[in-house]
Amino acid sequence: MTNSARFDRGHTDDLMSFLAASPSPYHAVANAAERLEKAGFRQVAEADAWDNASGGKYVLRGGAIIAWYVPEGASAATPFRIVGAHTDSPNLRVKPIPDTGARGWRQIAVEIYGGTLLNTWLDRDLGLSGRVTLGDPASGDSQERRGGAERSGPHRLVHIDRPLLRVPQLAVHLDRSVNSEGLKLDKQRHMTPIWGLGEVAEGDLISFIAEEAGVPAEDIKGWDLMVHSVEPPSYLGRDRELVAGPRMDNLLSVHAGTAALAAAATAGSSLSHIPVLAAFDHEENGSQSDTGADGPLLGTVLERSVFARGGSYEDRARAFAGTICLSSDTGHAVHPNYSERHDPGHHPMPNGGPILKVNVNQRYATDGSGRAVFAAACERAGVPWQSFVSNNSMPCGTTIGPITAARHGIATVDIGVAILSMHSARELCGAEDPYLLANALTAFLES
Repeated sequence: MTNSARFDRGHTDDLMSFLAASPSPYHAVANAAERLEKAGFRQVAEADAWDNASGGKYVLRGGAIIAWYVPEGASAATPFRIVGAHTDSPNLRVKPIPDTGARGWRQIAVEIYGGTLLNTWLDRDLGLSGRVTLGDPASGDSQERRGGAERSGPHRLVHIDRPLLRVPQLAVHLDRSVNSEGLKLDKQRHMTPIWGLGEVAEGDLISFIAEEAGVPAEDIKGWDLMVHSVEPPSYLGRDRELVAGPRMDNLLSVHAGTAALAAAATAGSSLSHIPVLAAFDHEENGSQSDTGADGPLLGTVLERSVFARGGSYEDRARAFAGTICLSSDTGHAVHPNYSERHDPGHHPMPNGGPILKVNVNQRYATDGSGRAVFAAACERAGVPWQSFVSNNSMPCGTTIGPITAARHGIATVDIGVAILSMHSARELCGAEDPYLLANALTAFLES
């Protein structure tokens, strides 16, 4: 391994546990919150008045979490250091009327979420996860609360992690040209999972979910359910130098950012800024939601933090002027079978350290100053880093970085970890890179 002398496999083991325990954005933020609480953070409710106490705090809203640490002596104009990430991943999500079927097969109607690689969901054992809504959240305590299926409140988390569903591919005997002309999938007709035999019965799925969640079916008034692979993350390769697993895009960054914020909080009063983790939902479909990066959540939380410390709008402007965000999201490692799809001068490799993502057309927010900030953080951490830029003949993806920069006027740098099989049901990264990313983020938040 490139950096075996400094590699802590325990961090990667913990990442794999985090991935397995976080099949939906709602689970991801609950698990991040649990880790932060162990580091001394406490939840604050959006509907409550906020105090000016120092220490770690976090806000949960749906599949998003904003967490921050106020050091002793912080002024109202103290700037922020932000690690940005997203909690959602492309997958298949359950439709409002889920029970369907054909020719004696019982099936579940799903909608395609984000730009998923459809073929990777075929012939794979699938479970169900997400949350159900009990009653009317607006009629009582509508604040998001951390916890699992046993908790009270308007929502219950659901995690059925056993083979329940399957999207079967057509046999080669009935599709003779599949290997020569390629697999052609119709999103509506070919991606409906089966989950049994028999007649279709309205309410069948929700009755099943209610039984699993331990609540009466009539109490479930809404749901946000999705499909996930039940195969756990695992090491790969002769020397176990790779990791295969689901939802690395972008729970790898959420996990690293959570660890970095918890570590930065131990620096206490020596911090000259306020470290922040901002993990949003809905990045994979444009971020335009009340829990997405293009919504007001981050700006509102940062402003309220300023005002809670007795600040004015002038203090808010001063704090934002000195704020920097590292937007951490996965990028593309060079593919050995398709190297011509990459820029010939930029070939990020697994275990080569985090990548700096650049696009002059602002698909990434990085500029020269941002490069210097990232390089300095990596140098302090003793972490190698790489550069990524797209092939000019290929369209470039984007992240929450440009959105954060434009919406809040915050200097933003796009970074991440290079992976293969992005948007697959199962992605691939170097085993060292999550650890190296967490170290770089920690150095950034502590500096």
